[in-house]
Amino acid sequence: MARTSGSHSQITGPRLRAAALRLFARHGYAAVSMRQIAAEVGVQAGALYNYIPDKQGLLADLMRSHLEELLAAWDLEPKGTGPLDALEAFTRFHIRFHLERPDAVFIAYMELRNLDPRNFAEIEALRKRYETGLEDILRAGRAAGVFDLPDTKLATLAVIAMLTGVTTWYRPGGRLSAERVAALYWEMVRKAVGA
Repeated sequence: MARTSGSHSQITGPRLRAAALRLFARHGYAAVSMRQIAAEVGVQAGALYNYIPDKQGLLADLMRSHLEELLAAWDLEPKGTGPLDALEAFTRFHIRFHLERPDAVFIAYMELRNLDPRNFAEIEALRKRYETGLEDILRAGRAAGVFDLPDTKLATLAVIAMLTGVTTWYRPGGRLSAERVAALYWEMVRKAVGA
C-alpha cells in the first residue's frame, strides 16, 4: 500500500488497528467513524486509506486476525491423552486466551452482524473450525462413554458461550484470579458434559 511521506507504516498501521479495536469494542462498529479512528491515531481521516481499504475491511481484518491467532495457539496447546484431558485443556486454554483479549473477543462475537456477506462467510468459517475442534473432543468423549451428551453440537455451542462469557465480567485484581476462574469453569464444564 502507498503511504504518506514521512509516515511510519510499522507504527501507524498497528496503532490504527489498536485504536479501531478499542473504539469498536467501546462504542460498537456502527457508531464509530473513520474520523474518530483517525483522531485517536493522530492522523488525517484520508490518511487511514493508506493502511486499510475501508472500515468494513478493517473490521473483517480485526476479526480474522483474532481468529487466526486463536486457531494457531490452540493447535500448539498440549491436549493430554483422551477426551477428558482434551476438554480440560480446551476449557483452560479458551479462558486464558480470551481473558487476555477482551476487546477482540467482544468484536469477534458481537460484530458479526456488521460484516458483508463475503467477509461473514470467511469469518464464520474460521469460527466453525474452532468450534469443530471442541465438538470433535465431545464426540470422542461420548463415543468412549466418558461424556453423557444427547447432542454434541448443542453442547459445543453451550460450552463456548459459557466460556466466552467470562470476558464480560472478569476483571484483573478482582476476587478470583484468572487461574481460579479457569479451575472453577473446568468443574462446571466437566459437570455440564456429564463427565
